[in-house]
Amino acid sequence: MKYILTLSLLVFLAGCSAQKHKDAITTNKKLSDDELLTIVQKKTYKYFYEGAEPTSGLARERYHSDDIYPQNDKNIIATGASGFGIMGTIVAIERKFISRAQGYEHLKKGIDFLAKAERFHGVWPHWILPSGKAKEFGKNDDAGDLVETSFLAQALVCVRQYYANGNAEEKALAKKADELWKGIEWDFYRQNNQNVLYWHWSPKSAWKMNFAITGYNECLITYVLAACSPTHGVPAEVYHQGWAKSGAINTNLSLYNHPVKLKHNVVGESVGPLFWAHYSYLALNPNGLKDKYADYWQENKSHTLINYDYAIANPKGFKGYGKNSWGLTASYSVKGYAAHMPDEDFGVISPTAALSSYPYAPKESMQMIRHLYENLGDKVWGEFGFYDAYSETANWFPKRYIGIDQGPIVVMIENGRTGLIWNLFMSAPEIQQGLTKLGFTYKK
Repeated sequence: MKYILTLSLLVFLAGCSAQKHKDAITTNKKLSDDELLTIVQKKTYKYFYEGAEPTSGLARERYHSDDIYPQNDKNIIATGASGFGIMGTIVAIERKFISRAQGYEHLKKGIDFLAKAERFHGVWPHWILPSGKAKEFGKNDDAGDLVETSFLAQALVCVRQYYANGNAEEKALAKKADELWKGIEWDFYRQNNQNVLYWHWSPKSAWKMNFAITGYNECLITYVLAACSPTHGVPAEVYHQGWAKSGAINTNLSLYNHPVKLKHNVVGESVGPLFWAHYSYLALNPNGLKDKYADYWQENKSHTLINYDYAIANPKGFKGYGKNSWGLTASYSVKGYAAHMPDEDFGVISPTAALSSYPYAPKESMQMIRHLYENLGDKVWGEFGFYDAYSETANWFPKRYIGIDQGPIVVMIENGRTGLIWNLFMSAPEIQQGLTKLGFTYKK
């Protein structure tokens, strides 16, 4: 297939080439932890600002720096990654990576686009075209995606809280964000009032995907927001019988001497990819968050340290694994795309895994950041921060990014530093009421 490069794309690519000398790391091992964290956040945020899809201002699904021509899906908008980028924009404003006026304009462009984009009972699809139309993600997955929408909805709540006391324009944007999140029909996705939520619905194939969201994975935020909605909320039974499977979500494991009380949706007795400790907790603060099933801070900390200790033990003998190079999650892989975890390990390290775990294991995460920045350098660092994945065993260092992996780095590092996004989300009265309805205790 031949690609026709528009003038704007040629300019963009030429600009990327011209900036290569600026993207190279000038090694400075005297950088403080704070200085290094700020550099990583600032550079990574560029994916969602300078590298945003131009029509919408939202997050591209992926971007390849190592392609001579742009890949054919470069301008596909990813709903979940867009939510992560929206939260990242709040971080960027507060960190002064961009001005407050720039941040407002960027957020307004994205939220205005979302308001006009195709929705299905208030729910956005996994992928959106620049026209605003849904793009098929897979067979029968061509419309509403409740989980990706929940990743976006948490960001809309944060925008509302952030601009609640702003000027007239900011308050108007907060109102629009509030209307969008309140327009999500969580109750419809019970599929005829069952006590469980379903991931997908399509006007063409209805419930044919039939994917009930149950058991422990990345989807806790979906149930929390569904219970919190003041317009289309679901009763507590949907959470307890659906997500928690009437208590069957619990287990009692110890991996590398770290306790695990939630049964992960994996084959065997192990833990899943590390993004399960990130996506639901970009806005939902796990520190002090408990219900009758788990202490969510302890669960996420255990999940993180299992990854760290696994890399040190390195049972498969992969090159480079250790205290400075660890973290298994879904990312690009030597085998295409894979959900890396201890039981599915191909010798690929994904920087987002350790970096987005900064709140749970700051020392271990900083070791990884310093190794990437100071030792691996330009092999893993480009115009939008650290590339998505690498393998020293395979001598594989692709210069590629995935939006949903870049986003948590900015947000979770900030949560570990200041609690910014956690504090915004947890300040929302509907969130507090919904968590109480579900039986959670949490820090106020």
